[in-house]
Amino acid sequence: MPSRGKARFITFEGIDGAGKSSQIAAVVSLLQARGLEVEQTREPGGTELGERLREVLLHQSMHLETEAMLMFAARREHLAARILPALAAGRWVVSDRFSDATYAYQVGGRGLDPAKFAALEDWVHPGFQPDLTLVFDLAPEIAAARLSGTGNAPDRFEREQRDFFERVRKAYLERADRDPERIRVIAADRDPGAIRAELEAIIVARWFE
Repeated sequence: MPSRGKARFITFEGIDGAGKSSQIAAVVSLLQARGLEVEQTREPGGTELGERLREVLLHQSMHLETEAMLMFAARREHLAARILPALAAGRWVVSDRFSDATYAYQVGGRGLDPAKFAALEDWVHPGFQPDLTLVFDLAPEIAAARLSGTGNAPDRFEREQRDFFERVRKAYLERADRDPERIRVIAADRDPGAIRAELEAIIVARWFE
């Protein structure tokens, strides 16, 4: 993988309903206020092909290994078309999800063999990880209540049962325990203003002090 220079790659993670969206916008605004060019994106998606794969992944049933490979296929395109060119051009990249999500949902939630996940990760982005990953940690019952209040039709992941999201949450926390320098766990059951202040403090301390 090519060098990212002085640009940085920040990812947001967490179970569905953890409240990432508004905080992503706040972090993008924070970086832009410091004079940085920022590329905001998401997974699966981020490219024309990735968005088409997203529709398939979110709404069509498939074998677990097919699901994992499609996630990484969308990610390879995302890296090639958006993430790596932006970093090379000096733009910071903020993404809603990256490979930690595949580990949490497919390995933790669905039971994909971790060795198969590791092989895909090493093939698609060898030695390349986000500079900072913010995992929004929230009890599944609170997340489910938040989602039910949106009025949006749930996708096939959001329709999963509570025990599925318990496994996903556990996998995120295990991944964070193994890489505490990169992955910061954010308690997502607090006032949004308090969360926003914590995110700003983390980012400023890491790069702007």
